Amino acid sequence: MVAQKIFKEKLSHKVFGIVSQESEKAGCEAYVVGGYVRDIFLNRDSKDIDIVVTGSGINMAEAVAARLGNVQVNVFRNFGTAMMNLEGLDIEFVGARKESYRFDSRKPIIEDGTISDDQLRRDFTINALALSLNKKNFGELVDPFQGLEDLEHQIIRTPQDATLTFSDDPLRMLRAIRFAAQLGFTIEKSVLEAIVKNRERIKIVSAERISDELNKIILSPVPSMGFELLFNTGLLHIVFPQLAAMQGVEKIQGKAHKDNFYHTLQVLDNLSNMTNDLWLRWAALLHDIAKPLTKRFDSVSGWTFHGHEDKGARMVKHIFKQLKLPLNEKMKFVEKLVLLHLRPIVLAESSVTDSAVRRLLFEAGDDIDALMMLCHADITTKNEYKIKRYRQNFELVKEKLKEVEEKDRVRNWQPPVTGSDIMNVFGLRPGREVGILKNLIREAILDGEIKNDFDSAYAFMIRKGKEMGLEVKNEM
Repeated sequence: MVAQKIFKEKLSHKVFGIVSQESEKAGCEAYVVGGYVRDIFLNRDSKDIDIVVTGSGINMAEAVAARLGNVQVNVFRNFGTAMMNLEGLDIEFVGARKESYRFDSRKPIIEDGTISDDQLRRDFTINALALSLNKKNFGELVDPFQGLEDLEHQIIRTPQDATLTFSDDPLRMLRAIRFAAQLGFTIEKSVLEAIVKNRERIKIVSAERISDELNKIILSPVPSMGFELLFNTGLLHIVFPQLAAMQGVEKIQGKAHKDNFYHTLQVLDNLSNMTNDLWLRWAALLHDIAKPLTKRFDSVSGWTFHGHEDKGARMVKHIFKQLKLPLNEKMKFVEKLVLLHLRPIVLAESSVTDSAVRRLLFEAGDDIDALMMLCHADITTKNEYKIKRYRQNFELVKEKLKEVEEKDRVRNWQPPVTGSDIMNVFGLRPGREVGILKNLIREAILDGEIKNDFDSAYAFMIRKGKEMGLEVKNEM
């Protein structure tokens, strides 16, 4: 065990002093280990504290809680751990342990161990750093694998042989890539090679754990870094094959299309400079997901991807199910943005009519601002003239959106004449005629044929109803 500098000043929170006193009383050793220590040296705030003791973590947690008073301890006896929340900090107590794994499972066989054993089982050297909470050397850094040096050189490395590390727990391959993306670090060459060698092992990891890591990569400062690593190691082809299928350029008769995979990553990076909204970033990742399935070539038009927005929107639910992502309003938001992502771009390329803007507002509703943000991010051309023209046209579209919204109030709009009104006036039961009239009224308002008010819509309904051979039974 290699001992280094003293960092008492980093352990000023009262819980560390109490743990120190209780470990002295119990005759055991105690350390704060892992991400909390790593983040101290990265000058990042951390709300998760892992305390390792050479003894019972549960007993230590209960002793500390008794000293603090009125603090609830959640005990997990099967895992030998206990947790408490103190002043916004999540503190976990565990006994020092060593682990071994079966080939077909991520669940380790656990035995009691020393602090050295506990550090050896950690995923990366930067997460194996420990600070002593013992009275004799309080605040002393315990760094047997040169994790501090790896932090300084911005390297992801494993405490033991990387092949063993990843074979034992394949999720660590995704974690390596996630930390590289979050921190802007480089994965050490032998570690990267071990990921490639063990990539098939990722199949024993649950979809929930995989999607959790994907979400963290998507939320990283430069998400493309993580996705390029996923692609280059072959992991992406296993965990998210639809995205991997977007990579590549095909050329026929001297005409080539752009690489939709790298275009997508550029859109995601662009959007990441504007928002931290996870689901809006997911929409960026999936906006062109159906292009490989809709790609066609003809000698006149060249490469086309007709209908990729509609097919892509229909793929969203399948992908969310596959990755065990929520099948709720978040998924519907992503579906909507994938479906509509071309609409503002088409508007920006042509004359902007009130009717087209009205329809866009009606269909996008409160998500119009998110949609416009996605479309801004979708401009990845290197042609300065095109960039300038697109941005000017987008400003025109935004002004038109504002103008039409103020005038016509169609965001989240419902037609002023309802289905119940139609049934009452014409004495109808729910059925085909009611649906036809509702649709005619909606289209007339969106096209600007009639005003968006009750009187105009009612008069239009009466006229169209009579044209359909319906008789007015009740005036309104």
